[in-house]
Amino acid sequence: QRSRRVWEERDLSQHMAMRRNNRVLFALGAVAAIVAYRRRNARQSSTEPPPPSPHTNAVGGPSTRKRKPGAGIDREFAKRLLKLLPILIPSPFCKETFYLALVAALMIVRTLCDIWQIRNGTSIESAIITRNKNNFYKYLLRFVGAMVPIAFVNNLLKYGLNEIALCFRSRLTKHYYKEYLTGFTYYKMSNLDSRIGNPDQLLTQDIDKFATSLADLYSNVSKPILDISIYARKLAQNIGGWGAPGGMLAYLAASGIFLTHLRRPLGHFTVKEQQYEGSFRHVTSRVIASSEEIAFYRGNKHEESWLTHSYEKLESHIRTVMQFRFGIGMIDTLVAKYMATVVGYYIVSQPLLDISNPKFLYSSSNELQEEYYRSGRMMLQMAQSVGRLVLAGRELTKLAGFTARIDEFGEVLKDLQQDKTNKNQLVRSGSRRSMNDSVTNLKSGDRSSPPAGLEWGQDAEIDLQLRGTKEEEDGVIRFENVPIVTPSGEVLVESLSMEVKRGMNTLICGPNGCGKSSFFRILGDLWPVFAGRLWKPNPSKIFYIPQKPYLCLGCLRDQVLYPHSKLDMLKNGRTDDELYRLLESVSLGYLVDTREEGWNALDDWQDVLSGGEKQRLAMARLFYHQPQFAILDECTSAVSADVEGIMYDECKKREITLLTVSHRKSLWKYHEWVLQFDGEGGVEFKSIEGCQQFGS
Repeated sequence: QRSRRVWEERDLSQHMAMRRNNRVLFALGAVAAIVAYRRRNARQSSTEPPPPSPHTNAVGGPSTRKRKPGAGIDREFAKRLLKLLPILIPSPFCKETFYLALVAALMIVRTLCDIWQIRNGTSIESAIITRNKNNFYKYLLRFVGAMVPIAFVNNLLKYGLNEIALCFRSRLTKHYYKEYLTGFTYYKMSNLDSRIGNPDQLLTQDIDKFATSLADLYSNVSKPILDISIYARKLAQNIGGWGAPGGMLAYLAASGIFLTHLRRPLGHFTVKEQQYEGSFRHVTSRVIASSEEIAFYRGNKHEESWLTHSYEKLESHIRTVMQFRFGIGMIDTLVAKYMATVVGYYIVSQPLLDISNPKFLYSSSNELQEEYYRSGRMMLQMAQSVGRLVLAGRELTKLAGFTARIDEFGEVLKDLQQDKTNKNQLVRSGSRRSMNDSVTNLKSGDRSSPPAGLEWGQDAEIDLQLRGTKEEEDGVIRFENVPIVTPSGEVLVESLSMEVKRGMNTLICGPNGCGKSSFFRILGDLWPVFAGRLWKPNPSKIFYIPQKPYLCLGCLRDQVLYPHSKLDMLKNGRTDDELYRLLESVSLGYLVDTREEGWNALDDWQDVLSGGEKQRLAMARLFYHQPQFAILDECTSAVSADVEGIMYDECKKREITLLTVSHRKSLWKYHEWVLQFDGEGGVEFKSIEGCQQFGS
């Protein structure tokens, strides 16, 4: 008998050695396959151009901003996530904390329920095998009685996770929309900076995906860790000693390190995919927004080619990611699922196969079978928990990509609020006409004087630092040596000096592209003052009306009050009757009379009203706010001459000083001064008396 046992032990040791050799060969083959795949993918990535940006730099070429390092599970990812945590969980007593604690408690209860089901299920199977009817019905009725509480715990856990995701999304959305709409940040991001090409993509889809991914990760990491700790303790009690749980945890550590290293490119893939998604979304939205212009030009074929090109880039990238995930998925499944199960079977079988184990020395076959079922199921659950924890690394890598995107968005928002943009250099000289000559002279070494207040930098460039100043002064607009510079880095006017006091109605004229609208953007704080000094009243005392007025979402009353609300109107002691008189002054009283809801009528005003009605409504809005200065940018081009005259007379009656851009001769009589741009970098401010009238 002793000899037979020796031979059995020898056979067993040989069998285990063969299994170890097979596993080593399999692991080496898997590593070789994944390394080969990653090398092939790296070669493809190195030849593929980066995703296009809708913006260009000052010289018309592609944006040259420094690319951030790829997103991965590293120290930088931890820093980014820690920066977002105060936004997600603002205090220990917020609702997010409550739901996190609730989910943690429910996960403990669910794990205990799983252990109870394993024990109760084993007892049911044992009763069936031993044909014990009393025990069978006893344990079966226990299971029936526990079904409702277990189902309640499971679904309450899902509800808690959904609430966490929704709360995270709400916190981030409200925070970033507040930052995005602070001051003129939203304008600067689209017009003065090129780092974020598609803020709509970030504010909607990326934040949603980040919140969902973070909430899922909380469950996918916490639940397996909890399961492993509880099952390890139970297994140590059942089997005897911590050898079996320790072996499974060692496998967890080794497989986790191995798979995390292989998944590193997924973070970069996620960032790149969202960039392509945003680009495709941008091209599609352009077609929707400009559908009428495209239809007039019959440009559908051209737009189709751009849409197809944009989507093909996205499709190609997604297919590359799918192929990479296929290879990684194979390794994930084998290592985290099947191999974990094999390790679990091996570990749980050793105490039972050991004939000399004192714990099972006198156990019957039924007792051994019941112990195996119980321990085996616990080990299987533990192995599956190990697998889920290893696979959670895949979601963690994906989360790193979303975190990098949102963190970059937050950094850009902070920079723009401090007037820091990546368009900070200027190439060209002072006028549109001499621009090409200036570039030629620069290449030949001839450096003419830069615009006032600006300095030449490297490579014949001018560094655009915010050396200009703005000061608030009531009742006057004064420019002193202020250059007019576009966001693309083009100097339209080297130096502008002028002063407009209240009552000095000024007509602004000049050819297209000479700097008239740019002058207004500087005056309206949309563009910075790079040099010189600017004095102007509080922004609430300057009102701007463009050629195409903006009509907001809301009722008819909101169109007149914008950007005020009904509550603001009531606080200021204004009434609907006063608003009606304003509409009557611009011949729009019928808008209220012909609608059953009156001032509360809701409609798509941008489409319902004609061009002339929009411009007259904008003038009624001007009369309501009654500022000190009004900037009128071709705002009566769709209005008849008689109505136009009535509106300008009303402006004078209300003592609103006008700065008007128009090419109509009929408007000269309403102004006393003229600011004339020559289109070659020159500008002149003078009295309108004696000036030769021009225009239509």
